[in-house]
Amino acid sequence: MEGMAELASILILSVFAQWMAWKIKIPAILPLIIIGLALGPGSTFITSDGHKLLDGDAIFSGDLLFAFVSISVGVILFEGGLTLKIREIRHQAGVVRNLLIFGPIITLVGGGLAAHHLMGMDYTLSFLFGALIIVSGPTVVTPILRNVRPNIRINNVLKWEGILIDPLGALIAVLVYEFIQTSDFSSPSTTGVFKEFFLTVAAGMFVGGLAAFFLRWLLQKNRIPSYLRNVMALGMVILAFTFAEFLAHEAGLMSTTFMGIILANVRVQELKKILSFKEDVSIILISVLFILLSSRINISQIEKLGLNSLILFGVVVLLLRPLAVWLSTRSSGFNWREVVFMSWVGPKGIVAAAVASLFALQLTSGEKGSVDVVQAELILPLTFLMIVGTVILQGASAKPIAKLLKVEREEPNGFLIAGANENSRFLGKFLKEKGADVILADTSKTNQKEARRLGFEVYEGSILSDNVYEDLDLNTVGSLLAMTSSAEINNLALKYFDEEFGAHKNFRLCSKKEQELPEIDHPANVLFGGRVDYLNLAQSVRQVEKVIVKDCNSSQDYEDICKEYQSSIIPLFVLRKEHIVVIGRDLPSFQNEDQLAFIPLHHH
Repeated sequence: MEGMAELASILILSVFAQWMAWKIKIPAILPLIIIGLALGPGSTFITSDGHKLLDGDAIFSGDLLFAFVSISVGVILFEGGLTLKIREIRHQAGVVRNLLIFGPIITLVGGGLAAHHLMGMDYTLSFLFGALIIVSGPTVVTPILRNVRPNIRINNVLKWEGILIDPLGALIAVLVYEFIQTSDFSSPSTTGVFKEFFLTVAAGMFVGGLAAFFLRWLLQKNRIPSYLRNVMALGMVILAFTFAEFLAHEAGLMSTTFMGIILANVRVQELKKILSFKEDVSIILISVLFILLSSRINISQIEKLGLNSLILFGVVVLLLRPLAVWLSTRSSGFNWREVVFMSWVGPKGIVAAAVASLFALQLTSGEKGSVDVVQAELILPLTFLMIVGTVILQGASAKPIAKLLKVEREEPNGFLIAGANENSRFLGKFLKEKGADVILADTSKTNQKEARRLGFEVYEGSILSDNVYEDLDLNTVGSLLAMTSSAEINNLALKYFDEEFGAHKNFRLCSKKEQELPEIDHPANVLFGGRVDYLNLAQSVRQVEKVIVKDCNSSQDYEDICKEYQSSIIPLFVLRKEHIVVIGRDLPSFQNEDQLAFIPLHHH
């Protein structure tokens, strides 16, 4: 009966912790670890006989706990991999590559030496600790990035680093561990360890790639009914993980990450639904894992940490991380502010907790004589100190620091235009010439083709489809112009993007009805002063070569322009130094150095 209550309480508490985290805008790891520590080691003070209210080891016995932890981490990394699109990182690939090379080396060596000198651990164990804190992880980086919204370059670099360094760090930790286990220290075979490293990576990539393409083939040939797709994908991930593990010990994480990355970058129709399902699964797994793993720590282990562990924490955060980032970003075009911010954000996540728990258990079960069990017991609480410390410190301070360093994302001023018809292409071309990012969305093949030919980024599909948000990189987009020929779709599109851009950033064309009934008031977000509906606009666009731009610093200037064109113009945009203002129902108040972009209204 007790096991049931414990399992149920873990699930309930984990959902509560996730909600708490959302409410006060912190990474969910914090409340999760706190609950785990409170119900695990913390509860020994309250219970009469000093047993834990919640103990991960009691729920899953030994090896079963590991199996559960490893497979869960595999699934979490797959979900991370699914968000990595190669095109986002093209320009910063070098920096990410460097972070994946320098980061691990500096952390491993520096962290190892620091742990040896500060905590008095012998070299083998201190380097194992160094290897464990290499990983950062999407579970902690993503919520911080979502909350801070740093500029795109930083965002992409940190996201990629977080997800790719997980399997890599886990692998390095495993190799260091193997090194400890196999060598009797008279003749450690380095070549053996390296051979194993490459075999493991190769096996993981091979199995991951195979599984990805097999799953893609199944989905594209419609071999799986829709209600089984998600579960099938999950099954394939776990199969890939296990198969890779059989080929090479610890190749599992590599294979699931790689499988996710491949699926993210080849066209797969059904990927969106799978992604949202995977996110749900990941949330549950992450929550359960953190509570389970932190409940396994004992009070006696925490008491052993002492002051030196805090100094060690300082060395890792204030010395090793900045050094790695600085080395990785030299000659990359990142300015010092961006480098400082990236140095500050390198929180440790679930993989560190999982792998540390894995080794701590294997080392302290004490089959090997070569390892000091007392020292080995330090590894788990030390790693958790790193996780809790970095998440609290960086999670809480990232936003003010980003503000201070001015690396937050600027207000995006790109346009998403619903419809790739001739009106949209005409105005889109003008906006692009003025330096705005423009994305056209349309279901018609001919429109898509024509827009592509003109060099637009085109979204093939309805602007109202569920996966617009995932498919489109809306980071640079700040407004929606709904300009399809259907008034209904335009209206729906505004509702659909209300939350994304805010109501005052969404505009639509006037409908034919509104045109024919001049006595009704137009809503404020009707485009171009409500002068034209789709057809009038199309007729006017056909009559002109290009958009006319004139200086217009006051309403007087505006009236003069109107006089010049017998007061029949379609006011489109006001061009300001830093951005483009879309003209809605009401004219904006003109400022110095403004320019008016308009076209003459064509009367039939």
